[in-house]
Amino acid sequence: MPAVPPTYLDRIGNLLATRRRILLGLVGAPGSGKSTLAQALHETFADVSVIVPMDGFHLAGAELRRLGLAGKKGAPETFDSAGYVALLRRIRAQRTGETVYAPRFHREIEEPVAGAIAVQPSTPLVITEGNYLLLESGHWADVAGLLDETWYVDIDSPLRVERLVGRHVHFGRSPQAAEEWVRVNDEANARLIETTRARATVLFRW
Repeated sequence: MPAVPPTYLDRIGNLLATRRRILLGLVGAPGSGKSTLAQALHETFADVSVIVPMDGFHLAGAELRRLGLAGKKGAPETFDSAGYVALLRRIRAQRTGETVYAPRFHREIEEPVAGAIAVQPSTPLVITEGNYLLLESGHWADVAGLLDETWYVDIDSPLRVERLVGRHVHFGRSPQAAEEWVRVNDEANARLIETTRARATVLFRW
């Protein structure tokens, strides 16, 4: 696990010193390292943090097929964005004694699983990561206002694409199919996400 530069850790420490609950959003193009950063931060603040990924709100495969969106999985319209916003609102307004449950996306089966992540009211740092946290359309437009800070995870495009292809191969696609999926789907989403970069609180680079 790569080390997070101290400047960023100090920033989180300062936020935690001033507020009871911090919602930190990590956003970036597919393959930029959002999940890696989220895990690194969680390990650094192990006793006071939980990760709630946006990916848990992927629509199920059967619903994507019903909607004719199976070939666009990962695009903004293939998520339950309203459900994600509702979850962030619940976490923001969480009461003492209330556990908020969030879904988790399992790449091994390419499906979300409900109630897989427990957010306790005593956990001050909630880290959420995903592609569309700064999108200004539909329900996505409500996400940024529910977060205390949003960090845009930046990375050189060739390395990002290489990571993406490797990820798809690891989870079962042939190298040719993986490259095609990245070219047609992931890169279209990446271009959209990059247009939201200026809205981020912080630009993060390893």
